[in-house]
Amino acid sequence: MARTTKCRKICSFPDFYSFVPEEAEVGKIPTVMMSLDEYETMRLLDYEGLNQEECALRMGVARTTVTAMYESARKKLVGAVVEGKRLRISGGNIEIDQERSGLSVNLKSKGDKTMRVAVTYDNGNVFGHFGRTEQFKVYDIEDGKIVNSQILGTNGEGCGALAGILNIADVDTLICGGIGGGAVNAIEEAGIKLYAGVSGSTDAAVEALVAGTLDAIGAANCNHHEHGEGHSCGHGKCH
Repeated sequence: MARTTKCRKICSFPDFYSFVPEEAEVGKIPTVMMSLDEYETMRLLDYEGLNQEECALRMGVARTTVTAMYESARKKLVGAVVEGKRLRISGGNIEIDQERSGLSVNLKSKGDKTMRVAVTYDNGNVFGHFGRTEQFKVYDIEDGKIVNSQILGTNGEGCGALAGILNIADVDTLICGGIGGGAVNAIEEAGIKLYAGVSGSTDAAVEALVAGTLDAIGAANCNHHEHGEGHSCGHGKCH
C-alpha cells in the first residue's frame, strides 16, 4: 500500500497563478506547471530569506523534502524564463497554516450534512468586487434551509489570502459580484464552487441558490485589475 503524502503547510494562496511572456499567444506556447508547495518553498527561501531548516519547520516537512521541492521549482521557473513558456501555479498536497498565516476565522464547526455558503457582503447586498471585500456573510444550509448566518471580516487581506480565509472557514460555495481570473484560480484551488456576477440582496441570492434559480456564472467576469488605485494585495506573509 502506497504511503500517504504528508500535507505541506502554506501561509496563503498566491494572488497571481499564471505568468506569460509579453506578446505571447497563450494557446500556442507550452505551459510549465509549478505546484503550490513548490511555489511556497521559493517564496520562503528566496523572498523571505529563510534557510532550508527554517523553511522545513514552517511547512511541516523534512529538510530533504524542502530541498527536492526547491530544486524542482527553480528548474521549472528557469525553464519557463529561458524557453519562453507560460508558468502556471496549481495543485499540490497543501493545507493553510492558520497559526503562522495570521488568518483568523471565528465560526462554529460545520456539520457533515451542512453546506456552507459565503457571500461578499456590503450593508445587506452582494459586494461587487471580490478582491476588495471587507466582509463575507456566511450561511449554513441543511436540508434546503438556512439554519445559521453570521458576518466574517477579512481584515483587508488580498485575493490570495481571501481564498485562504474561505478555505479555513470550510466554505463550500462562494457567491460574489465581480471577480478576476487570478482570484478565480485561488477559489478553485481552495476547492470552492463559484457563483459570480450576482447583485442585490445577499439573503435573496442564497435563497435563489437553495431553490436552484440563482442567475450567475462560474468564471471570471472582470477584464480589469480588481484592485482600485492605492490598493494592493497582501501576499499572506508568514508571521
